[in-house]
Amino acid sequence: MFQVRFHGRGGQGVVTGAELLSVAAFLEQHHAQAFPSFGSERTGAPVVSFCRIDDKEIRLREPILEPDALIVQDPTLFKAIDVCQGLKLNGYLLVNSHRSLTDLHLDTIAMQLPARHVLTVPASELALKYVGRPFPNAALLGAFARLTGIVHLKSVAAAIREAFPEKIAEANIAAATAAHDAVANAHAAA
Repeated sequence: MFQVRFHGRGGQGVVTGAELLSVAAFLEQHHAQAFPSFGSERTGAPVVSFCRIDDKEIRLREPILEPDALIVQDPTLFKAIDVCQGLKLNGYLLVNSHRSLTDLHLDTIAMQLPARHVLTVPASELALKYVGRPFPNAALLGAFARLTGIVHLKSVAAAIREAFPEKIAEANIAAATAAHDAVANAHAAA
């Protein structure tokens, strides 16, 4: 089973991101589940959402305490909570930021994980460019697909098409594709 925990703030599409990932996995013939965990339900409050992907039926229903991957939609959360708590030693960390891991003070975490498992992607900037609003979830899913290989970009695109009207879907797919390409270019340069 591959378990993903999403961290962000209310209004950033954290719940939608987990749901889109579960649909993308389902489209690839996997079993998947997505569900949120809310504290105070207001815009800007920390939000956590979860997604599990497996080749067999998933019976677990509790929050993910030991994720295989973390998708962090708001890097300011690193100062507020222990975002990386429970992250597996061979896990993945994807952070929405145009800043480097050093600038975000994530070098220590990055050194504890395998090479090419930790990356920042300017997902909000890509969303602004393609969608016109700073919702990073679709771009992060494109980056996640390239970083982990757990799902493919075409499945992410199909999940986005199912969730949104055509014009909005195509803009989000463009952002996801740009993020996917950014990860590919970062890996090629490394």
